[in-house]
Amino acid sequence: MNVQLEKIVSGGQTGADRAGLDVAMKVGLPVGGYCPKGRLAEDGTVPEHYPLVEMTKGGYSARTERNVIESDGTLILNIGKLSGGTRLTVECARKHNKPHLVIQLDTAKPKVSTLAEWIDENNIRVLNVAGPRESKSPGVHQLACRYLEEFFLAAGCQPATGS
Repeated sequence: MNVQLEKIVSGGQTGADRAGLDVAMKVGLPVGGYCPKGRLAEDGTVPEHYPLVEMTKGGYSARTERNVIESDGTLILNIGKLSGGTRLTVECARKHNKPHLVIQLDTAKPKVSTLAEWIDENNIRVLNVAGPRESKSPGVHQLACRYLEEFFLAAGCQPATGS
């Protein structure tokens, strides 16, 4: 299956958010998204090499909602029970009638075909990647990176050309 993503966005928080940005940059996909005023993240500030738009007002929840609204769909890479900002992401997707998919990284072996089919069925071009921060789910960044790298390899995902 050949998935045509144009861009990956996230809020730049540690953990799943940065995994989405890191892997997209590694495979050459454009990245972006919105981060809170002050580029806030649990480790201080979102590093400058992530080209995120700093919101003029609002914190984490405003950033979460904006990334849901501005994307075609949201992938939530999760460990354990949905909670906090990760649960808010699902609520925002439902509120704005946006497609969302939760992949539990702590299951036996989450299938990358599930993500490829969901992207194709929902015609996702701009994908918001979200999930728990690293301090709430230690190891989520590494697991999310591994899953996304396997997905891009299996899906033959290349940056879309044209518009």
